Amino acid sequence: MDFKTDFKPETVQPMEIEGRSFEMITEEFGEHDLSYEEYKVVQRVIHASADFELGRSMILHPKAIESGIQAIKNGERVICDVQMVQVGISKGRIEKHGGSIHVYISDADVMEEAKKLNTTRAIISMRKAVAEADGGIYCIGNAPTALLELIRLVKEGIAKPSLVIGLPVGFVSAAESKEELAKLDIPYITNIGRKGGSTVTVAAINALSLLAEKE
Repeated sequence: MDFKTDFKPETVQPMEIEGRSFEMITEEFGEHDLSYEEYKVVQRVIHASADFELGRSMILHPKAIESGIQAIKNGERVICDVQMVQVGISKGRIEKHGGSIHVYISDADVMEEAKKLNTTRAIISMRKAVAEADGGIYCIGNAPTALLELIRLVKEGIAKPSLVIGLPVGFVSAAESKEELAKLDIPYITNIGRKGGSTVTVAAINALSLLAEKE
């Protein structure tokens, strides 16, 4: 098999590649009404997905950026729905402020309780997360049932997250769960439609930790 090609990349330097990518995103994204901080989140979501439709479908609560940055600087927990989100988060930028990253979906007690109640581990993992500590940033990129359960707990006054990044991907309840999140009067970052996923959820929280670092 011949892999030879005449194509020559502009650069092979990581920082130059990232910088040029962001320039191209800005050129193609065009005019917008986002603040500088909001655009930095959306820009990284597009960078992670190469999907401008997804980027343009983003919805950010007016207090999302401020609340997220403050939560990181206060060392609040970051709760993820799945390990794929957890491993992508820039751990050092969270831990430098005293924060920690958690995911409960594979915990033995969560699996046992989900089987006992005949429900999803994602639902039980949110109940455990809320019971362990108040506040925190919730990063949900995979399981719509986790987001719907968190919304229920918020409505009942049981959960009081500092920020919810709700970007689950899929066909069953994904779009609907995000619609419900956007109805809440709490800080959130979400989008319209089925698109989303672990990668873009990671991009959003990493954008916030970078903004926190710059402050």
